[in-house]
Amino acid sequence: MEWYHILIIIYAVVINIIAVVITVKDKEAAKRKKWRIPEKTLFTVAALSGCITMYITMHAIHHKTKHKRFMIGIPIIFICEVLAAIGIYMLLK
Repeated sequence: MEWYHILIIIYAVVINIIAVVITVKDKEAAKRKKWRIPEKTLFTVAALSGCITMYITMHAIHHKTKHKRFMIGIPIIFICEVLAAIGIYMLLK
């Protein structure tokens, strides 16, 4: 395995852990009526490749599942990421 493959794996693990943590923290803050994590931050982390775990976490803890912006937006981000990855793969092939 090349060194850059290891870096990609480490990045993916870290960003997905961050996605889960901020989603759970936002849910806890919502319950306690405390300061919330901005939606912009949630979408940014999703766009940085945390969308799958964020989406799964949102469903698991029933957080923002009634917000169409999230239930449609996060899968769209995922589709865009997959298409971008396929495009990059085709260019490098």
